Amino acid sequence: MNSISPNLNIMIKASEQASKVLIRDFGEIEKLQVSKKGPNDFVTNADLKTEKIILDILRKAKPNYSIISEENGIEINKDKRNTWIVDPIDGTVNFLHGIPHFAISIAYMTEGEIVSGITFDPIKNEIFYAEKNNGAFFNNQRIRVSKKNNINDCLFVTGDNINKEIDIPFRKSGCAALDLAYVAAGRYDGYFQHGLSLWDIAAGIILVKEAGGITNEINLSNTENLNVIASSENISTKLNEKLNNF
Repeated sequence: MNSISPNLNIMIKASEQASKVLIRDFGEIEKLQVSKKGPNDFVTNADLKTEKIILDILRKAKPNYSIISEENGIEINKDKRNTWIVDPIDGTVNFLHGIPHFAISIAYMTEGEIVSGITFDPIKNEIFYAEKNNGAFFNNQRIRVSKKNNINDCLFVTGDNINKEIDIPFRKSGCAALDLAYVAAGRYDGYFQHGLSLWDIAAGIILVKEAGGITNEINLSNTENLNVIASSENISTKLNEKLNNF
């Protein structure tokens, strides 16, 4: 593995440790207890167990860091400058239906800026990680966003319910963290979505930027109702025109 910071190393270890439980639970999905936490959101025992494993490891390594996580909420600790951002299972609905497309996502934010992030797909054993000014990587190989210039040759991804016709080819995968990781790796050419939570996209933001892509301006002081457009610089203007005041 290329040289990485101690914090990113902690994040990788936490995701790998938590993934063992997640893989086992995915294999026994019909036995999991499931409850609703909102109109379109679910929480499972797997969410809670995975998050606990991750948070235990992060707290042990950096006991004073603050934490923002999907199930635990906002935890302000002695160190308010440094914050872990955790999504134990992004793509919970896929997980619950036995669809192997979900991920663990962890980011590290310091003084309001995301400086490192990891998205780990435990079923495919694919790990995407990035650090500020150090590049983005997939399974230890450097990755870059798509080089396409013609938007008609592109494929985009979203999680939105599209209420109007958008003149671009797109897919819906059900996992924002992997959508952004795939944009960083050049698998998708761009991503757009409304109403996201910070933990859905925190790692993906640094992945896209360090892979040479760009995103719209995102207010990271908010944890809910975030809107994201991400792509290469080559097609950013054209994508925004197609989305028409997204």
